[in-house]
Amino acid sequence: MCFHNAMSKKALEAKNRFNAPQTQESLFEPIFHASAFTFPSWPIITKEHPERIELSNWGLIPQWIKTKTEAAKFRMNTFNAVGETAFEKPSFRHAIRYNRCLVLSTGFFEWRDYNKEKFPYFISLKSNEMFAMAGIYEQWPDRETGELFHTFSILTTSANPLMAQIHNLKQRMPVILPPGREKDWLFAKDEVQINSFLQPYPAEAMQAHTISKLITSRKEPSNVKEVQDYYEYPALPAISI
Repeated sequence: MCFHNAMSKKALEAKNRFNAPQTQESLFEPIFHASAFTFPSWPIITKEHPERIELSNWGLIPQWIKTKTEAAKFRMNTFNAVGETAFEKPSFRHAIRYNRCLVLSTGFFEWRDYNKEKFPYFISLKSNEMFAMAGIYEQWPDRETGELFHTFSILTTSANPLMAQIHNLKQRMPVILPPGREKDWLFAKDEVQINSFLQPYPAEAMQAHTISKLITSRKEPSNVKEVQDYYEYPALPAISI
């Protein structure tokens, strides 16, 4: 699944890349690493406002959730939405039909299991360009305070041959949208069109390398450029595609 993500470009670059002219350029700073479990604010582009990048919190809250306490517990389970079952799940079926979004990224993190130990990887496109993951979003109103929470989930699909070797237990990966067709995801007309996007991204267009365990350090900050640097584990066999 995808619980760790990066968006290490500035808002101006993202604005130009995704043709979102109404984006406020001071909206966000580069994110080298963020964990979904901290419910970070993240740059997304919604079906409702495709002309601008907005901030939304990771961890979708459906509109039918009643209380803030219930919402806090519920969103721990909605960082990702399994693409194959999203139309069936009460948590996601409204959003995938009507509220699709682009989750902007420059790379994501996943762990490989080897000899009962987990080794972290940073995965990105070979082009080193930013890309969009397929997302869904909801706006949840706190009925007690009137506050409106903007939240999202990332769609996942089966792993491609590269990701199957890295995320080798669950063999899943985020849905990465084809460059140039990202906004087609927002405006897909029916379930058939929507499902056509929920495919593994070509492995030959992706790259991955091991990184240090700084990403899980409790003593040092992980939202630093160095978290993405290559780190060698001599006992770990190489992956191939």
